[in-house]
Amino acid sequence: MAVPDRLTAGLMDRFLMKKILPALVILAVALAIGWQFRGKFRKADSALTLYGNVDIRGVDLGFRVSGKLQEVLKDEGDSVKTGDLLARIDRQPYEHELARAQADLAAAEADFQLKQAGYRIEDVAQARATLAESRFSEKNAENVRDRLASVVDRGGSSRQDLETAESMVEQMKQRVTGAEAKLKQLEAGFRSEEIAAAAALVAQAKAASASAALKLADTDLKSPSDGIVLTRPLEPGAIVQAGATAISLSLENPVWVRAYVHETELGKVPPGTKVLLTTDGRPDQPFHGKVGFVSPKAEFTPKSVETEQLRTTLVYRLRVVVSDSDGSLRQGMPVTVSLDPTPQ
Repeated sequence: MAVPDRLTAGLMDRFLMKKILPALVILAVALAIGWQFRGKFRKADSALTLYGNVDIRGVDLGFRVSGKLQEVLKDEGDSVKTGDLLARIDRQPYEHELARAQADLAAAEADFQLKQAGYRIEDVAQARATLAESRFSEKNAENVRDRLASVVDRGGSSRQDLETAESMVEQMKQRVTGAEAKLKQLEAGFRSEEIAAAAALVAQAKAASASAALKLADTDLKSPSDGIVLTRPLEPGAIVQAGATAISLSLENPVWVRAYVHETELGKVPPGTKVLLTTDGRPDQPFHGKVGFVSPKAEFTPKSVETEQLRTTLVYRLRVVVSDSDGSLRQGMPVTVSLDPTPQ
């Protein structure tokens, strides 16, 4: 009985080797392949992580007018707020210029008001009196001429005296005509063209006065935004040319982070996406931000034809606007960018 049992066992082993073993091999291969793809899918579905650097804007501030630097009120490293006075140049020359411009404006306005009001009543009255006097002189000259004309034929007067009298009558008539024209001019007032010219001089004087006031205001250099003073290359007493840098300022707002994303992950960070930003100094206290700009083109010029492997290496620049910067972020600081788990 031992032989048949041994034979049966051998047949069973052969059956297992032929049927079960290949199935086990296939199952093992399938598990290995599945494990490999499982790692790839996990990598594809894992949270997005980008790396970038803080990008803070700076501005070089200067005066719009030239002059002697009188004082510098801020030093390197000082924090400033919008509107803070940073430096000032000597105001005296520009105060004199403003005073002269204001005096010219007052004179122009007075002349314009005079031309609008017309001539004085006293001038008109004097012109009327002059006209009346001229008419009276004309009448007397006519009387003298008439008397001489009546006696010249009887030898009571010479022909020359008569001609002189007639000449005097003509002179008096011309004087009356001039007095009438003068009175008419004074009663009519100034011409519209003269009033318009006076108004133009007023406008010109106002512009000059405003320009002088602006120059005086420009002697004060004020901060355009919150920030930190980086450099102050000039000291009091220096002669400053218009436009020369007097103070360099690092702005606190806006604070950006410049990062790069692969082409395969580009769809995960459209503009408006909320992100978290962590630094090496405070990894457990992330800053919050939002993607504000995604470059429409790759940073590196691709070849004319790319394989699928090459296409996945293209990167695109994006800009993240930090919404809660507390002043601890510095230019060029490395930052890790990840998606904000809160609802977008």
